[in-house]
Amino acid sequence: MKLKRMAIVFIVLAALTLTAVTAYAAGDVAGAVESTWTTARGQIKTVVNNVVFPVLDLILAVFFFVKLGSAYFDYRKSGQFEWTAPAILFACLVFVLTAPTYLWSILGM
Repeated sequence: MKLKRMAIVFIVLAALTLTAVTAYAAGDVAGAVESTWTTARGQIKTVVNNVVFPVLDLILAVFFFVKLGSAYFDYRKSGQFEWTAPAILFACLVFVLTAPTYLWSILGM
């Protein structure tokens, strides 16, 4: 039984080896990748500016106001206002709101 399994594995590996075809690139691959990137760069920038950043802004704004509200209710209960989490969320919100103005210059787009 073990010999039969080993024979089947050997036959399968031999068939895979014999049918494998080496693929060679015809032409300038780096140039093709660069031209594709140049073409897609504008589309990527548009999608990130019009979809990704607004979604991140919305999520951070909702988290900020929810955390601010929960911090206020904790203040009403304990008498001490915890500023850390709302301040961090506000800083992240400001960072993401202003990111499109400097992000593309950093990336060279």
